[in-house]
This record gives sequence, C-alpha cells and structure tokens, in this order.
Amino acid sequence: MNDLTNVAERRKAPLNTPSALSEEATRDISAELNALLADTMALYMKTKNFHWHMSGPYFRDYHLLLDEQSDQIFATTDPIAERVRKIGGTTIRSMGHSVKLQRILDNDADFVTPPDMLAELREDNMSLARYMKGTHALCDEYGDVATASLLEQWIDEAERRTWFLFESGRTG
Repeated sequence: MNDLTNVAERRKAPLNTPSALSEEATRDISAELNALLADTMALYMKTKNFHWHMSGPYFRDYHLLLDEQSDQIFATTDPIAERVRKIGGTTIRSMGHSVKLQRILDNDADFVTPPDMLAELREDNMSLARYMKGTHALCDEYGDVATASLLEQWIDEAERRTWFLFESGRTG
C-alpha cells in the first residue's frame, strides 16, 4: 500500500524538486527565469539570423562576431532552464510557450543592413542585461544567492556583447 501511496503522491506533483526557497520565491523567480530563457532563445535566433544573412565589406568580421556571440548566448539556455528546475519550478515546454514570454522582438525582415543588424543586437543585448538585473534584484529579495551569482556572469557577458557590437558598428 505504501508504494501505491507514493506513486499517487508522485503523480500529483511529479516535478516537486526540493528547494530551500519558499513557494512564493520559487514561483516568482521561476517566472522571471522563464522570461529570460524566452528572451535568450529569441536573441539567439536573431543573432543567428543576422549571422546567416550578413553581407558587405565587413562580412567576415561581422559573420564571425555574430557566430561567436550566438554560441555564447545559446550556452546560457540550458543553465537557465536547469536553474528553474533546481529551485523547484518548471520551465518552457515549447517554442509557442517561449514566444508568449519573450520580450526581445523578432526580426523577420527580408533584408537588414549590417549597421542596423549590429545596432539592433546591441539594443537587444542591453535589454537582456537590464532584464537580468531585474531578476537579480528579485533573487536578492528572496535570498537566492546561487541564481544571483549565475545572473552576474550572464550580465557581464551581455554587457561585453553590447560593447563589441557598439565598437564594431562605429564608423570613422
């Protein structure tokens, strides 16, 4: 009977990961991390899009820059999702779910000039860093030091990408 009770309880909450955070903290931080995950996925796709459609006299430099940046952005997706699970939350389950949460806008234009690509990605990375700082503040409120620590690294990476995009897009 005990095994059946455990199975029944497990089915009620199959992803009930133990966490030292309160239920409210888990809910709020998970929601913010899921929005960051959606933004990160959107920024990754946009960066790859611009990487694939780069043209012009600085093609090689920009193409390689965006390839490097997209790899770095993609590398954060799994740690963000895993952090949601580590604190007891659930994460994005589909592209449709991701699209509902993302704040970074897609760019489906047939053609974007290289300077406009760099400027748009610069602004998007600045926005992502701002969203991460907001999530960091929430983590501080709840005492979630581990998530805050991860965010600090990702904020630094977003700010570095912003800097590179700014410097690469300068003329003269």
